[in-house]
Amino acid sequence: MTGDHAAYPASPWLLHGQLWLSLFGVRRGEDPARPDRPAGLYGVALVSYETPSPLVYGELLVARAAAGRAQVTEIWVDSPASRAGGRDLWAIPKELAELEQEHPPGATSWSVRTEASPVASARFTAPRVAGPRVPFGFRTQQLREDGTLVVTPVRGTARVAPVRATWGPPAGEVAHDPAPSWGDDRGPLAWLAGKRPLVSLRATDFVMRFGR
Repeated sequence: MTGDHAAYPASPWLLHGQLWLSLFGVRRGEDPARPDRPAGLYGVALVSYETPSPLVYGELLVARAAAGRAQVTEIWVDSPASRAGGRDLWAIPKELAELEQEHPPGATSWSVRTEASPVASARFTAPRVAGPRVPFGFRTQQLREDGTLVVTPVRGTARVAPVRATWGPPAGEVAHDPAPSWGDDRGPLAWLAGKRPLVSLRATDFVMRFGR
């Protein structure tokens, strides 16, 4: 299938990889660029989709969780095919960015930036144990520009364990402030600046079916 000048696999996608997730509580009015952003629990995840996934790429996403459903509010990928497929198949508003992943001793570090600005960076400690393999399932709920509601089932399994996460300044900059930083005060996630995660998790070796 082809969209936005990039070919992509048909739905569903059977995805494999690693995921790092931090949860944040957000109050209404904390996003000056979107004062109508709903309050709630927001997950910020960095994902590495690996072989034998139909596409291999990195991803940063922000989603609001409610009643077993997730609304993806911001998302960046480093794959034009993933961007095209996410938008066409499931109305997920993927944008392109450069994602870099490193593995210093005992940790995993990420840095994400667009052509316009840095977005976020994060460092996660390695879990002490891989954790048990557990099932998970939810639905994404997205609106197309014409108002059509797209609800997509997601289910899979992963080894889940708690980790420590530090969200900091873009790679290469010196952190003088211990509070998390999200690019700069004009970046797309600046509304999360100063927030600390309620909890952070790693989903190791996940297998996930996205779509019908």
